[in-house]
Amino acid sequence: QLQLVESGGGLVQPGGSLRLSCVVSGFALDYQTIGWFRQAPGKEREGVSCIRNSDGDPYYFDSVKGRFTVSRDSAKNTVYLQMNSLKPEDTAVYYCTAEARGSSCYMGYASGMDYWGKGTLVTVSS
Repeated sequence: QLQLVESGGGLVQPGGSLRLSCVVSGFALDYQTIGWFRQAPGKEREGVSCIRNSDGDPYYFDSVKGRFTVSRDSAKNTVYLQMNSLKPEDTAVYYCTAEARGSSCYMGYASGMDYWGKGTLVTVSS
């Protein structure tokens, strides 16, 4: 079992920045991909970004490409999501997820992710 704990959410004005963190722990630190998903009120969960465990290769969905950056600190078992130029439509609960094997993250297939954190709320509003 993996445990994922997110932090760093909050209220920010449009155009501002936030950095989310996800600490990964557990008996079996054997996963292929860490993914960030988000869910806005009244909407389905959608993919934000993925990062491959083996080499840190990042992937971004179109809605955040050029504004968000995913990175990791392997020594700290922590994955980060730097969010810049935030827009009101970025308002959502952001979830850190992990996938043991497969390509669900890259397809934005939330139901295919194996582990989920509890989420952290990001509100972009003036």
